[in-house]
Amino acid sequence: QASKKASNKRQRGGQKSCSNVFSMFEQSQIQEFKEAFGCIDQDRDGVIKKQDLKETYGQLGKVNVKDEELDEMLNEGKGPINFTVFLTLFGEKLNGTDPEDTILAAFKLFDPNGTGFVNKDEFKRLLMNQADKFTADEVEEAFALAPIDPTGNIDYKSLCYIITHGDEKEES
Repeated sequence: QASKKASNKRQRGGQKSCSNVFSMFEQSQIQEFKEAFGCIDQDRDGVIKKQDLKETYGQLGKVNVKDEELDEMLNEGKGPINFTVFLTLFGEKLNGTDPEDTILAAFKLFDPNGTGFVNKDEFKRLLMNQADKFTADEVEEAFALAPIDPTGNIDYKSLCYIITHGDEKEES
């Protein structure tokens, strides 16, 4: 009797964690994720595998994707990537980003005059020498997305939008 209760409790616990994933999104978002999952799951077996990713990339015109890159993607799921795992991965990615107003407030600390810009070189110096120090490569990677004007100033309001909503150039 006790072991049956423990078994039922474990099963409910597993269901609870699944329902938490679904509660993170609106129904319309879940439907969009289902459609995306269906596009990637090329063989329609309910699990995304390396061959599914290869075929998806091929349809997008990228045919020379390295196996290591595909393995890295699949390993993020820590097991077979069914729809629930797929949704969980997106939930983790989306929830890992601070709200736009929080990021804006952080940038405003470096913009005492309220211009909406921070100097790229000064900001680079701070990133490489304060708190969680960035490497030169990490700074260049971050600046690759940043809208920088000809005088070397970062439009941090636009950058905050890119960080929280994605880059339109990436989308198209």
